[in-house]
Amino acid sequence: MNGKKIVTLLFACAGLAVFGAAAQSQDSSAGPSIKQDAKAVGHGVADGARDIGHATKHVAKKVGHGAKEAGIGIGHGAKKAGIAVGHGAREGWDATKQAVKHVFD
Repeated sequence: MNGKKIVTLLFACAGLAVFGAAAQSQDSSAGPSIKQDAKAVGHGVADGARDIGHATKHVAKKVGHGAKEAGIGIGHGAKKAGIAVGHGAREGWDATKQAVKHVFD
């Protein structure tokens, strides 16, 4: 369940609890009922917040690991490119040196 659905569900539960408490407040014995409803809403909000926290942690881990893998891939690619450029420069230098020797020998 994603964060938007959880938050919407929590607000709906809180709204129903408040509406139910308001409807029951005309009774003289509404005090304990309101307290129980408020406690239930509090538990629902806490459970929803915990679920959102777990989902956020999960997403953060995925993003972090993806960034790490991308960084490693970029680093290895840069290393390979650097080596290839170095080898190409060395081959170019050797070819130039060989051509100069042929010209001046």
